[in-house]
Amino acid sequence: MQENYPQKPGLDFILKQAFFYWNKTLLYQILFTIIYGTIFFAVSFYIMQRFGIYDQYAEVLADYSKVGISGLEELNEKLAAIRNTENFAYALYGFMAVSAFLFPMNLGFFQIFKKIDLKEDIGIGDLFVGYNGINFFRYVSYFVFWYLVCEILKITLILPLFWIMVTILVAPLMFFHNKTTFEAISLNWKAFKMYFLEILVCTIVAVLFKYIGFALFFVGALLTFPFWNAMIYSLYKTIFNEKN
Repeated sequence: MQENYPQKPGLDFILKQAFFYWNKTLLYQILFTIIYGTIFFAVSFYIMQRFGIYDQYAEVLADYSKVGISGLEELNEKLAAIRNTENFAYALYGFMAVSAFLFPMNLGFFQIFKKIDLKEDIGIGDLFVGYNGINFFRYVSYFVFWYLVCEILKITLILPLFWIMVTILVAPLMFFHNKTTFEAISLNWKAFKMYFLEILVCTIVAVLFKYIGFALFFVGALLTFPFWNAMIYSLYKTIFNEKN
């Protein structure tokens, strides 16, 4: 495989291409969100109950509802105390584990988008291609690494965004070209330096559009939550010219 960087495309082309892929796969977007959300919230609820976090939050919020806005400061103090407990730390590890398990579902969209390019038939099974064989463990390991770095950088406002941009193309590079995590990050870094503006704008648009559905009484999230994958694939396809 050979990678090169073609003449810079326009932002409008990348964005239109992303919305094209998203629009062509609306049924799969809904299915993805339902499966992802059901598993994530069910397991998260179990974790919160298992470590007593749910009952603690319920008790604190019940106390706050009795006193109203005057108890806001006390509420924040109690919530902070819960977050500083050992059980809460265990719960966070649980949330990370279930997120890591679900991450390979995102890779299924790359297979679907590629099949659209090749005019091949797509099916529900394509959503789960990231769970095939030993590659599943590679993707999960990458997500855990990515997540832990992001958590470390969370103390700042800018560095998490920077980390997202310098890793935004890692997943498709691992999926399509079998790159290791650090090989893919290296390639992503080269693309980032050449396509900084495009990657910055597309990242912001994808994040805003991905979560805008939650503002529409959560129903809109069925369609907007997986949009991120269409933007990533559009960037990947435009920046990396594949020659096998």
